[in-house]
Amino acid sequence: MPSDRDNVSGFGLGIDAGGTETRWALAAPGGAILADGVVAGLSALQMATSDGRAAVRASLEELAAAVLAHASPLRIQAGLTGFGGDDELLQSWLAQLLGVAPSAVTLSNDIELAYRANFAPGAGYLVYAGTGSIGAYIDADHVFHRAGGRGVLLDDGGGGFWIAREALRHIWRNEDEQPGCWRDSPLAQAVFEHIGGADWNVSRQFIYHGERGAIGKLALAVAASAERDAAAATILSEAGLELARLALALTRRFGPRPVVLAGRASELHPLIIETMRAALPAGLVLTQTGLRAHHGAARLALQPAAMPPARPTHKNINEESP
Repeated sequence: MPSDRDNVSGFGLGIDAGGTETRWALAAPGGAILADGVVAGLSALQMATSDGRAAVRASLEELAAAVLAHASPLRIQAGLTGFGGDDELLQSWLAQLLGVAPSAVTLSNDIELAYRANFAPGAGYLVYAGTGSIGAYIDADHVFHRAGGRGVLLDDGGGGFWIAREALRHIWRNEDEQPGCWRDSPLAQAVFEHIGGADWNVSRQFIYHGERGAIGKLALAVAASAERDAAAATILSEAGLELARLALALTRRFGPRPVVLAGRASELHPLIIETMRAALPAGLVLTQTGLRAHHGAARLALQPAAMPPARPTHKNINEESP
């Protein structure tokens, strides 16, 4: 008897690969999502080392096995953190593992993928808050413009890593002044439970030697304590201000357009979008989308011809104008 897999064809596979996790989805003709799933996080930046390439290959093999249990895709649209447009090996691996021609695999960075899942080029601004954060605009000429998104050491304000770092900063500064005060802090209790202990050595190991995606997940503990701890609520409100800054930067450069807020960190608590909305001009449209980038990518993969990839701008920021 033929299986369900034998009876389907023409599916689009969307992949949204980030440092925390890699999500995939299969879209049927017409756009309905047949199946989706999650495997280990991966980044195009890992392709620079042999250990990194081995980890990426293992994640892609796991992903391919899960996908092929449902259907064989016809085309693939993948967005990867750190993708710079020049990794033929990734394209080759995906084609080989999923049984398609390399020409059927379209790669982009994860933020471009998220933008195209929400806007046509030139139509609006995406503010994305995951482990990091970025404001993105792809203009009508397919040129990619950014605000922020320069990594956790420099910025990424309002993202999960930033929220986690601000929480640990607050806790340990209070401990400097009042040792043991963490016992009376719902925020500190939630954070220490998440990382496995209240000793400084535990926090130091976590923040300085942990994987950035795992550190970003500490933001969940911050959000969970916001109703009981004013400091946690303040951190989340400040995250909203950081994300508003990204939208305002793009608006000043290119003029007012609708803004979409997306990403899992933006969904941690209503305080984030409430504070962001209050910081934006009254006439600027802000919506929060629950649209998942991997679902949008799967639907993009159904299109016969892939949209041209966005080109990075090489203009000085001061040369850009609305």
